[in-house]
Amino acid sequence: MSKAVCTFILSLIAFSAFSQEKRPVIAFTSDTQEPMWVEKIMLKSNHNQQATKMIFKDVLSLHPSGFFILGDVVSVGYRVSKWTTIDEYLKQFSHDSIPVYATLGNHEVLFRPKRGVKNFQTRFPMYKASGYTEIIDSIAVILLNSNFNKMTAAEILAQDNWYNKMIKNLDKDDSVKFIIVGCHHSPYTNSKIVKPSMAARQNFLPAFINSKKCVLFLSGHSHNFEHFVENGKHFLVIGGGGGLHQPLYAKEVSHDLAANYKPAFHYLVIRRFNDSLQVVSRRLKTDFSGFDNGVAFTVRSN
Repeated sequence: MSKAVCTFILSLIAFSAFSQEKRPVIAFTSDTQEPMWVEKIMLKSNHNQQATKMIFKDVLSLHPSGFFILGDVVSVGYRVSKWTTIDEYLKQFSHDSIPVYATLGNHEVLFRPKRGVKNFQTRFPMYKASGYTEIIDSIAVILLNSNFNKMTAAEILAQDNWYNKMIKNLDKDDSVKFIIVGCHHSPYTNSKIVKPSMAARQNFLPAFINSKKCVLFLSGHSHNFEHFVENGKHFLVIGGGGGLHQPLYAKEVSHDLAANYKPAFHYLVIRRFNDSLQVVSRRLKTDFSGFDNGVAFTVRSN
């Protein structure tokens, strides 16, 4: 039996067990923005808006305890018209009492950042410039702003101080078993279109790596699924929410454990099983007939 077949079978078994357990679900996606015409000059479109619609519908069917979007919710944040479709999706989630959380991507602060942030915060009033935390089923999710080029030195310092203090407090909190950190820009990626964020590495990784409860660092910006392990910690790029799929370097800049798993569109589902987290990537089939399981793995805190 080939290695690829074994991996698929193991993923199928994991997802089957995952689906049968009646435990709280947490879902994550990133880069749900409608492609801009200028992007289509370099990259190929592929029914992107339909893919985003299907992702929201599939997540809705799981009725998660929380749905997190890691930036680039829309293509141009300051234009109210660009929020129309997303507003309809958010209305559906609200109707089913499913909270949706988000953090800023670069498209939210494109051209007119203040107006973009205002439109963003209207939809996600829980957002705070210094970062914020949501706790679901003993899993703390910290969302941060990685648009460092749009932030003042004082804003960056305020976020750093809040973040480092929050990590220390959560590590001491017995009611919290796991910490997931999320932002838009990826500290690690092999994308040919966007670079790894050195600022995210410098500002966010030390506290993450030193924390005994931090187990996953999630990001987008690179429109791919990528999986890296650094210092024993897992880093996932989940930018498959509907943006134009990006090419990757044939020779990896960073070692991607999911080098053979590159769906055009996908999102992440997480459940807690006592002292571990089951992480599953849900991918949209290439014929748009529905979703199936892609990769699945388990993480544990130290």
